[in-house]
Amino acid sequence: MSQVSIEEEMIEDIAGGEFERTPVPKSNLKGWKSFIGMYAGEHAAGTEFMIGPLFLTAGVSAFDLIVGLLIGNLLAVISWRFLTAEIAVKNRLTLYFQLEKICGKNLVTVYNLANGILFCFLAGSMITVSATAVGIPFDMPMPKLTDTMPNGITWIVIVVLIGAVISIIAARGYDTVTKAANWMSPIIVLAFIACGIVALNQLDVTSFSDFWNIWGEGSEPFPGQIKFTFWHVVIWSWFANAAMHVGMSDLSVFRFAKKAKAGWATAAGMYVGHYMAWIAAALLYAVYLKSPEALSFLNNGEAPPVAPGPLAHNAIGIFGIIAVVLAGWTTANPTIYRAGLAFQAILPKLSTAKVTLLAGAIATIAGLFPAFAMKLLGFVALYGFILAPFGAVIVFEHFFHKKIGIIKNYAETANISFNKSVFWAWAISFGLFYFISIQFDVFLSFVTLPAWLFCGILFIAFSRYFNKNKS
Repeated sequence: MSQVSIEEEMIEDIAGGEFERTPVPKSNLKGWKSFIGMYAGEHAAGTEFMIGPLFLTAGVSAFDLIVGLLIGNLLAVISWRFLTAEIAVKNRLTLYFQLEKICGKNLVTVYNLANGILFCFLAGSMITVSATAVGIPFDMPMPKLTDTMPNGITWIVIVVLIGAVISIIAARGYDTVTKAANWMSPIIVLAFIACGIVALNQLDVTSFSDFWNIWGEGSEPFPGQIKFTFWHVVIWSWFANAAMHVGMSDLSVFRFAKKAKAGWATAAGMYVGHYMAWIAAALLYAVYLKSPEALSFLNNGEAPPVAPGPLAHNAIGIFGIIAVVLAGWTTANPTIYRAGLAFQAILPKLSTAKVTLLAGAIATIAGLFPAFAMKLLGFVALYGFILAPFGAVIVFEHFFHKKIGIIKNYAETANISFNKSVFWAWAISFGLFYFISIQFDVFLSFVTLPAWLFCGILFIAFSRYFNKNKS
């Protein structure tokens, strides 16, 4: 065994096998196939069964949905490739350790806590999705679009059992997460295709014009929902994963990539998942909206429920139930894994497995409350808006620190635990643009990019001012 191999094994032992606080060694780098499977599995998954129907509740038109998603998902892939993956392969560090070097341990602890909890809430919504499928054989009442609390003991038992299984898989580490995704994703993709084809038949679609007319010029949003236009669809689909790409969370994933071009693998998730699967799920809901039950809700001025399990079961039977369960898993698994890494940065003495189980427990509790899934469009927009500006700090430092003359990894270099340049950049950008969103009723995703850019610019300016005489 070479000296390099010995050193790499020692590094892995020290890092607990997941390299939370060390660069990933060459022996553990992975090819593009690992990322294709992971992203296809994660994004042709549980969220898709919710988001597709929720677009219809927002009254989208055919053009808004089909063309808007095409453009928005392309922008997301470009963000992953030229920002996230590019930086990840240079440093090969988790987001959390990279931020600690820049922000200082005390400040990044607050970020890690917020990030981990938000990831847990997202994973919880996917446990909710899986529960709507598992509950079908037990004749479980499905949550309504306006429900926030658990609707019975059957719901609670099913959510807890699903959460336990998902948490155990995630706690086994990155390799197990990717293997699970690679195994499940072809099944889920096949299920989405089958659902789309069956739904088209149920809607009597025989031509492209028939398909286009399903959404036509759009409609008024359902009670309690906002109206989505073309730009809502483009910007929301771009920033649906803002925390992962412009927010740099997927540094933790792409640090395992051999080359930055592995970032193109995200297209498997965006166009198989966020394009084909969203549209297929929307078709399932379009079928349901023609049912007497849905028409009864609408006639009473209520929004018909969005329950992925029954929608898929109506189209492809038992296979639909299985697909929804697996779809929830493939989103929740890597999300809980990411949350575990966030908590591990706060609790470094605990193993990755233990903190991942903690994250899974929080996600399971969140899954008991249907509101996280039923309000997924709004929650995802808020989640990206909160976390993405921290990614701007990493991006602006990486690309501009030499040109502008600021110190790279300032907190580590200056041995400080709280970098006020980062704090004030985030606080001012967040406060200003959140105020604009609330005061002028601006859709939150519309101000995510301005907040991200402003945070990066303020970070550079404050770093020049506060740190100019320090080294």
